[in-house]
Amino acid sequence: MRVLTPAVGRAASAVAASVISVAVFTWSDAAPAHAADPAPNSGAARAGPTGSGPGGCYPIDFTWICIYVSGGPGSPGSPGGETVTCTYSKAPARILQLSGVGPPNPGYQWDILTCPGQNPGPLGGRLIQVNIRTGAPAIAPPYLLVIAIGELRVPTLAAATAPPRGADGLVGLPEWFWVPREQWQPATLTVRAGPVWALAIAKPTGITYDPGGAGGSVSCAGPGTPYDQRLSADRQHTSCSYTYGQPSASQPGHAYLATLSVTWTISWTGSDGAGGVITGGFTTATAFGVRVAQAEALVRTP
Repeated sequence: MRVLTPAVGRAASAVAASVISVAVFTWSDAAPAHAADPAPNSGAARAGPTGSGPGGCYPIDFTWICIYVSGGPGSPGSPGGETVTCTYSKAPARILQLSGVGPPNPGYQWDILTCPGQNPGPLGGRLIQVNIRTGAPAIAPPYLLVIAIGELRVPTLAAATAPPRGADGLVGLPEWFWVPREQWQPATLTVRAGPVWALAIAKPTGITYDPGGAGGSVSCAGPGTPYDQRLSADRQHTSCSYTYGQPSASQPGHAYLATLSVTWTISWTGSDGAGGVITGGFTTATAFGVRVAQAEALVRTP
């Protein structure tokens, strides 16, 4: 996923001018071409997404959080989660003179903050004020959440089917679909800067099967039920299946182009106790061909 440059507002300003961009460099990577630039936030803690493409932008406490899909098919996510740490050190006098920020607030000093995944530019980072007594940077968790979302990888999970990929299904008999259990796990990433931290969580919640021009899609909660070849069909049941009514002989390549989508809930929590759901409708998808033959005789479910 990638992020847009954060707009740090009132909630992220524990003291006046607590986070200031050095004017001669860009803090974050350029936004994807399909993402719309967000308008200034009116103050809503949450709102619907803006922009287009496989993601969206959401205002969280006056900071825009933008989510975009990445990762390859079958990538299992981040078991156990990952933590990355921002570093900061006292800003040299020449940097302060160049930036023109003026003196810090009483009890604070200017530091340069550098966080993983960000383009630090020629001056090495971003200027922040840090409490001299406690060492805590004057930033709020939503500021670090922008970075956490930018570094979090929401994987595209592999689709399993019965009959298995490459084998023909039959008209009138169910096509099972599911995601392997070992892949059905949340991906998490925490970004820390001293005592301030933000945790981003992507949790899979359900799957949707689009049969590919043969009819409506089918959705079910969870990863679906694997088909067990050792058991008879009448001893197994799933709510995640689709029954084709026509063979695929007339389709391009003699196969339906099916798609299995995984729905994710993206949420967060911060060191100040704030948090919540960013979006419950983020999806990843994988497409594959399904060949369906005309049944000529009574046969068992695959």
